[in-house]
Amino acid sequence: MSVSTSIVKKSLFLAIVVSLITACASNKQQEADAAAAAEAEAAAAAAAVASAAADAASVEVSIDTAANLESVFYFEYDQSSLTSAARAALDAQASALRDTADNVRLEGHADERGSREYNLALGERRAKAVADYLAIQGVSRSRVEVVSYGEERPISLRSDDAAYSLNRRVELK
Repeated sequence: MSVSTSIVKKSLFLAIVVSLITACASNKQQEADAAAAAEAEAAAAAAAVASAAADAASVEVSIDTAANLESVFYFEYDQSSLTSAARAALDAQASALRDTADNVRLEGHADERGSREYNLALGERRAKAVADYLAIQGVSRSRVEVVSYGEERPISLRSDDAAYSLNRRVELK
């Protein structure tokens, strides 16, 4: 919204400056030329404002769409296969990602059970499973970065099944 407002202000300022220059001209031919130039510049400025407003609206829709999409995908204990809920959410993400040129980072996580090395590998397998699914849905692999944090960044620090299930995830950022 501020991008289009800024462009409108600049265009209005430009139109005023051109009008003042036109008003100060003393020669009739210069006045006619300046008026024609001012009209052309005003038309170009209006077209630029309309284009910027459309671009800003498109960006806002993309941001709103991305903000409303699920970006955390959960996994079963000791598994790296996608659940049906994760696949459904990834279908929506893939659709949005195909419409943009944004790069994404997939952060794989695990709960605290198992060794540090095992959990890092499990987090990576989970993130790669999401990356593979996105690639199948048409998102270029060159736009996807895979990172594993294993058990190092838990959402919940409790040691119960509910906490473990929250920590077994891949986050799309």
